[in-house]
Amino acid sequence: MSDKATLRIKYKKLREHFSEKAVEEMSLQIANQALKLPIWDKTYYHIFLTISEKKEVNTEYLLHILQGKDKSIVISKAEFSTGEMQHFLLQENTEIRTSKYGIPEPVAGLTISPEIIDVVFVPLLAYDQLGHRVGYGKGFYDRFLAKCTPNTVFVGLSFFDAELAISFESNDIPLDFCVTPKTSIDFRK
Repeated sequence: MSDKATLRIKYKKLREHFSEKAVEEMSLQIANQALKLPIWDKTYYHIFLTISEKKEVNTEYLLHILQGKDKSIVISKAEFSTGEMQHFLLQENTEIRTSKYGIPEPVAGLTISPEIIDVVFVPLLAYDQLGHRVGYGKGFYDRFLAKCTPNTVFVGLSFFDAELAISFESNDIPLDFCVTPKTSIDFRK
């Protein structure tokens, strides 16, 4: 069983070696794989805005799919002083600025409660065969996912295959799906 700290180091290093072109190609493949998931009949979709310096999955492709399907898109702003995230409806006039932590975030807007969000696309560094995930370690997403309803669908996005097993705490919330460039995994079975 792998511990989270070791996996954070491993996957940050692996992502560093990706070219910009590779990140774009794999991100497009992930968006295409996501189209096969049974999630597209929902209304409110939470998506993270990519921190390109960290070579995260580029969510622009998924954003275009959501806009094309006329879905309500929710984005967040991290409040580092409280460890919480505020959620906003993405609208045409939503101003996005990069925070001092390098995170693209909405400046302001119409706030959305986590309880009405149907699907959350979750950023991660690693995940295992049971859907446990490793994030950056600040707990923002753990606290956010805990406020969603039991019916909310959590979809991880990853360039990599699953680890065998990751050590996890009782308050860690597992994913329902994880999408990679080659496949999507359903952890609900």
